[in-house]
Amino acid sequence: ALLFGYGAGAVNPYGAFASIHSLVHRGALPDIGYQKAENNYVKAVNKGPLKVLSKMGTSTLRSYRGAQIFEAIGLGRPLIDEYFTGTESRIGGIGINGIEREVLIQHERAYHRPPELLESRGFYHYRKEGERHAWNPESIYLLQWATRTGDYARYKEFSKTADGLTMSPHFIRGLFDFAERAPIPLDEVEQVQSILRRLTTGAMSFGSISRDAHETIAIAMNRLQGRSNSGEGGEDPERFTPHPDGTWARSAIKQVASGRFGVTSHYLANADELQIKIAQGAKPGEGGQLPGYKVDEIIAHTRHSTPGVTLISPPPHHDIYSIEDLAQLIFDLKNANPRARISVKLVSETGVGTIAAGVAKAHADNILISGFEGGTGASPISSITHAGLPWEIGLAETHQTLLMNGLRGRVRLQTDGQLKTGRDIVIAAILGAEEFGFGTSTLIVLGCVMMRKCHQNTCPVGVATQDPELRRRFTGKPEHLVNFFTFLAREVREIMASLGITKFNDLVGRRDLLRTGAVGHWKAKLLDVSPLLHVPTGCEHHARYCVETQLHKIDNVLDTRLIKGASPALSPYGRMPVQIDMPINNTDRAVGAMLSYEISTRFGEAGLPDDTIQCRFQGSAGQSFGAFLARGVTFRLEGDANDYFGKGLSGGKLIVHPPAGSDFVPEENIIIGNTVLYGATSGEAFVRGIAGERFCVRNSGAIAVVEGTGDHCAEYMTGGRIIVLGRVGRNFAAGMSGGIAYVLDRDGTFEYFCNKGIVGLSPVREFDDQDFIIEYLQKHLRHTGSGQARDILARWRDYLPKFVKVLPFEYKRALDEMKLAKIDEKLARIREEEQLGATY
Repeated sequence: ALLFGYGAGAVNPYGAFASIHSLVHRGALPDIGYQKAENNYVKAVNKGPLKVLSKMGTSTLRSYRGAQIFEAIGLGRPLIDEYFTGTESRIGGIGINGIEREVLIQHERAYHRPPELLESRGFYHYRKEGERHAWNPESIYLLQWATRTGDYARYKEFSKTADGLTMSPHFIRGLFDFAERAPIPLDEVEQVQSILRRLTTGAMSFGSISRDAHETIAIAMNRLQGRSNSGEGGEDPERFTPHPDGTWARSAIKQVASGRFGVTSHYLANADELQIKIAQGAKPGEGGQLPGYKVDEIIAHTRHSTPGVTLISPPPHHDIYSIEDLAQLIFDLKNANPRARISVKLVSETGVGTIAAGVAKAHADNILISGFEGGTGASPISSITHAGLPWEIGLAETHQTLLMNGLRGRVRLQTDGQLKTGRDIVIAAILGAEEFGFGTSTLIVLGCVMMRKCHQNTCPVGVATQDPELRRRFTGKPEHLVNFFTFLAREVREIMASLGITKFNDLVGRRDLLRTGAVGHWKAKLLDVSPLLHVPTGCEHHARYCVETQLHKIDNVLDTRLIKGASPALSPYGRMPVQIDMPINNTDRAVGAMLSYEISTRFGEAGLPDDTIQCRFQGSAGQSFGAFLARGVTFRLEGDANDYFGKGLSGGKLIVHPPAGSDFVPEENIIIGNTVLYGATSGEAFVRGIAGERFCVRNSGAIAVVEGTGDHCAEYMTGGRIIVLGRVGRNFAAGMSGGIAYVLDRDGTFEYFCNKGIVGLSPVREFDDQDFIIEYLQKHLRHTGSGQARDILARWRDYLPKFVKVLPFEYKRALDEMKLAKIDEKLARIREEEQLGATY
């Protein structure tokens, strides 16, 4: 991938081929010949460049070749200019002589005394004689002992050990020392409780970690008035209500990621902060995957999916392809919960400052810069070792860029990525952060021993597993986390006192409080971290931390009129049906999101009875029409709609058809835009006309009827059903792991357009499927007056053979298993009744 990126037209790994030939000649590969072994090698190696192309958003090798989309860490400028011209290297480093020395060290280790077995160097799992790890048996033991006994002195031992490793140096922040300043008494420093409000936990989803761990984290942070993060896996609505004893397992931060798992109106309404995850620090450019064996019934219910079926998060958000799209999503979420802060999670990389400036202008309230060191529990080893940058680089650049553009005062900056101690927090604050996230250390406190088995469901301490037997081994308690975060805040106060700082805000962006420390390591001596301490000129009077409130411009949206008109239905006593009729135009965006917020906060997940609030619109709707529409609301649009129609549909009903008297043929014209019903969890949609690209992307529960679609229809679906009555574009059902699609294949070409990697195609034979299609064609005809539906129903026997059923293999297996389980249950009940009858 590197050679292609720097312009190579072809790569000949002749050394590898020679090694393969030698292995075959020696009989080390007895089952395959040379050609088969070579083909296997080439196939495996090709996956690497393809993965890199995918992560960088590049479709073809021609576009990637020579693009040089890399950044160097630890390589000096002379070396870069000579061999990697144009590549960014922010902090300098070694040259050609240093590379030679490094290669000779590795060669000496390999050939000085060859071991009988290939030794593990400990790059991934800790090994006593291998690479040094910041989280090692000693540091893990000290932290767990301190937090479980509530012993601050023991925590200081951990802190000393962890900071010693940091300054060895393990991390860039280890190259810094605090400036010499006159100390002040500790009682003059900002109090612990105030500092605790700046601390959050990392975004770890329910599913990636166990329910026990996820709820324990939330309970602890709510006690501290800090904020836990739900991660991208949704959250059980039962947790939104405090327990009788006062404990509260609700996550204050609800994450909205590319998979949109569990993202409903009710979920969004129960948050203090909504975080848009653009990427993950440990694996930027990649989506995620929750293996089917970790998806039990509770997780499947929370994520609106099927037990035992693998869940895939797309690499990108399909409603974000520009800063303007991001601004739209921020606007959508602010309408879905007007009282929540909107946060955007970015990863540390060169140019992240420019991106952050755009995010600030898109009206985000909070920006998170995530480093590559964290979140490595289930990240691929290739990403852990070769992707992402330290948060110190990205945070410093972001703070400097926002400061130069006068935007720093409009947003709060947060960072995360292997933060462990008060020293880490203070250095991050000096580089520009106001809030701080802790992920791995949080799990360590709860019992994690860094076995790196998170993705295998075999975590031996019950932290990252759904196995009931292993979960019984979970020993973490909220009190342990309360102790940890309190210790952190106490240590921060002590450092502030030593620096003569009374208020935490006075730390933020104060580069004069840091200096570069003395470094002994031969490679670290060549690094230049002074760019991270640069203070832009002419910014002396610009705010260094957040002092403003973003203007989200939601006071006069169309929903304010809808809410007023729907007041009889929103009354807890009346719930009277209402009908609203009004014009709409394309400046009316996210219509329905704020109305759904009112329903969710008043009536919970159940919403209102179907069709309680019926709204009829005439005109062209703007983006995100019907976003997160709650149950009980029906929107009928006579006209057309822009992109993101029905985004996150949460039980509502959407109907769109051309105005009466229009002279174009609906089934031959596009009536709604791209990315329709993205992340929908329930509800219905009836579209008389053609939809754009990515119809029902990541649908997990909605039922939709449409008369034609563009490319990528049903992409990443995990549930729900769709009926397509017309032609489709390319790549139908890519990544579709659940749900069912029925496509009317009039000309027999559908198979060509379908991505059959994980789905099967079959005729519609089962009566249940036929009854479902007929039922929804009748609904489609009734709601939209569709001529297509009328004709198909009138000639059902002629059209039935032309319908193709698209069913994912894994989903079919899960459905078959559920059917067998029901049959077994019924047979057991019959046998039990027969035995009772024989007894009497």
